[in-house]
Amino acid sequence: MTDPKDDIRENDEGLDIEIVETTIVPVDLGERAYDIEIGPDILEFAGIEVAELLPRPKTLIVTDENVAALHLETLSESLNDADIEHEAMVLPAGEATKSFSHLQAVVERILESGLERRDAIIAFGGGVIGDLAGFAAAIARRGMHFIQIPTTLLAQVDSSVGGKTGINCRLGKNLIGAFHQPLKVIADTAVLDTLPKRELLAGYAEVVKYGLLGDAAFFTWLEEHGPALLAGDMAARQHAIARSCEMKAQIVAADERESGRRALLNLGHTFGHALEGALGYDGTLLHGEAVAIGMAQAFRFSERLGLCPAGRAERIAAHLRAVGLPTDLSHVRDRLPDAAGLLEFMRQDKKATGGRLVFILARDIGEAFITDTVDEKELLAFLDEELERA
Repeated sequence: MTDPKDDIRENDEGLDIEIVETTIVPVDLGERAYDIEIGPDILEFAGIEVAELLPRPKTLIVTDENVAALHLETLSESLNDADIEHEAMVLPAGEATKSFSHLQAVVERILESGLERRDAIIAFGGGVIGDLAGFAAAIARRGMHFIQIPTTLLAQVDSSVGGKTGINCRLGKNLIGAFHQPLKVIADTAVLDTLPKRELLAGYAEVVKYGLLGDAAFFTWLEEHGPALLAGDMAARQHAIARSCEMKAQIVAADERESGRRALLNLGHTFGHALEGALGYDGTLLHGEAVAIGMAQAFRFSERLGLCPAGRAERIAAHLRAVGLPTDLSHVRDRLPDAAGLLEFMRQDKKATGGRLVFILARDIGEAFITDTVDEKELLAFLDEELERA
């Protein structure tokens, strides 16, 4: 459940109070339980939240160049106000940072900073930073704490929640990592105003995913309010992020290590990751753009197999196109392999079991399900059609 929370905080002069209404979404994992705090302009008060979680007032911020230029000063001042000693490690922005070399650099910086096993680091950025810093925290000193402060829509609704951490390698994306839950997630909805439109849209694809996999009413709400959310409507933005996090939290609480139901969160990802891999993770498709295409493909494939009523895939594609997201292979077709080549990239999918591909398909909007019984001949024929129609 989401619960409104009124935080009373002093201003810079320490005289007046300011009431900031946030939404708290709990992630119920027993001893590893934590809260996701969501609301506008809460970054400037993050030091108060962080101080409550640290055994001693000392931390390391891991961030990237883009986030540092826009928001590091605000976070640093907030930590200073809370008398928290800190330093920042600023990494290059982009997917290439999720690498062995950068993982080594972050772990060594943690050790050099004098942080101890019970201390916590702060992952301050999008999904790349969250995944990398979280993995570093999981392995440094055999496991340290970390706090997620996600700065992209995609990270706020997806990668910062649930404890998946990791890096990429030449064989695929996120194939090396660990499950390691944060102490808290602090999601400032106002920082999303500084995102490039393309990045914001990429995150929105993950918001749509939650409606498609398990809440048809939420998808209908997005059809009406999604454009306002993207245009900066804070109430719509906060509601959508909270609902997305609530759905993910419920799934993660039931299946923390993706042994079953959690795989539903990969709706669109088997197709999408194959596209990213085929393109060499070079940014031609952002992750959310690949997921948008992948979700449209998952519903088209479901319709082709007779699992889903006709017209659902086009309704979904129409909404994605209306906000500016891709839904087919048209603008990347010339760089893709044939259907057999795409299938080989799908074989690297982490959900594969016993050599069988696991797909998230749908019986309707809001009714996704997991299957490992897809006939590869049917899949190849579908991929051929997708490439042909592009």
